[in-house]
Amino acid sequence: MTGKTCALTGHRSLPENFDRNALCDRLEELIVSGYDRFLCGMASGFDLSALCCLIRLKGKYALEIHACIPFAGQEKSFSPKDKTFYRQAIGWCSKTTVLFQEYRDGCYLARDRYMVDRADTVFAYCMRDTGGTAYTVRYAEKKGIPVIYFR
Repeated sequence: MTGKTCALTGHRSLPENFDRNALCDRLEELIVSGYDRFLCGMASGFDLSALCCLIRLKGKYALEIHACIPFAGQEKSFSPKDKTFYRQAIGWCSKTTVLFQEYRDGCYLARDRYMVDRADTVFAYCMRDTGGTAYTVRYAEKKGIPVIYFR
């Protein structure tokens, strides 16, 4: 792989009218423009939605998907559907990194910094000024990493 790396970040709860088809289209645009490595925080909501798109696109493009997991067992609190998808999707990822063996304060933010520090760009679904996604966007901006917004 010789392309660029994109970190994904977005909210855990998505509105009912969230357009997953538009998300897949936007991710494909990024791939066509040279992104071939994607860092996914593996949270429910935006992360797993983007991951689902990337897995489908992996059949069409040479992609690396890196699962960036804040702590072992992250998926235990997920819905049954998300938990099943998460466990299957790990097998479709090219690489898996687990930052901590158990939950600890700040582990999600450590995961977010880990992804931004390895990215050329951040692709964000950020509709609020507070929370982990907003933190990640601000961290990227502070580091001079471009942020592409999905709205």
